[in-house]
Amino acid sequence: MFNNFLLSALSGFLLEEVLSSEKSSWVRDFVQRQEVKIFLSAGFLVSVPVFVQAPLVRLFPWFSLLLTGVWVALGLMLLKKRETEVWGDLLLGFSWSWLAGSIYWGWFRHEPLIHLPIEAIGLPLAVWGLSRGSLRVGNLFYLGSLLGTAITDLYFYVTNLIPYWREVMQVEPELAGSVLQRALLEISNPWGVAWGLVLVSLLLGGGFFSWQKGRGDWLAFSGAILSTILVDSLFLIAAFVA
Repeated sequence: MFNNFLLSALSGFLLEEVLSSEKSSWVRDFVQRQEVKIFLSAGFLVSVPVFVQAPLVRLFPWFSLLLTGVWVALGLMLLKKRETEVWGDLLLGFSWSWLAGSIYWGWFRHEPLIHLPIEAIGLPLAVWGLSRGSLRVGNLFYLGSLLGTAITDLYFYVTNLIPYWREVMQVEPELAGSVLQRALLEISNPWGVAWGLVLVSLLLGGGFFSWQKGRGDWLAFSGAILSTILVDSLFLIAAFVA
């Protein structure tokens, strides 16, 4: 614990020194840009369901579902003020992802075939909002998150991982590791690797294409897509260490 404290203190000191130096003024300027904050926030919100919602919804599915109302209320409150409008916009888009995750992982997680239809629950309203030019940050965040989910699900279909999805949702937690290892063996071949490269390329292409637009709404889309790679990598690592 003492060593961890020293490492934490040292890393904090070094970060402060780097950011306070004149040579790194461009770093501070870059991080402080609202567009970059939107990008990072979008990435964070894509990761939240993995670390927070997933364990919560297994134990308290109704509570997770009701939290959607909290996100919507908070988003609407932030939307009313000009200085926080963009964060309210982003939070409203996130509420669609949270709602879909609560429904699917709370009651339907054993059936992967309906995962994407449930995740797309907010798609009609997102498309309608974009057609009217309203809530672009939140709607593009939601669409980016949905696209990342669709590409990930596609990989499960083309590499025959669907049976393992069903199995890992049915076994006891202590047996899930063996299922993940068998799933890893299923994709440890040229077919699995090739499709992995194709779909990662799609995610990277979509993320960097929208990043180049340089606007906050498209950076929300970019952050959501690129963070999908991080989340998928965590599941791959879990399979390796299981």
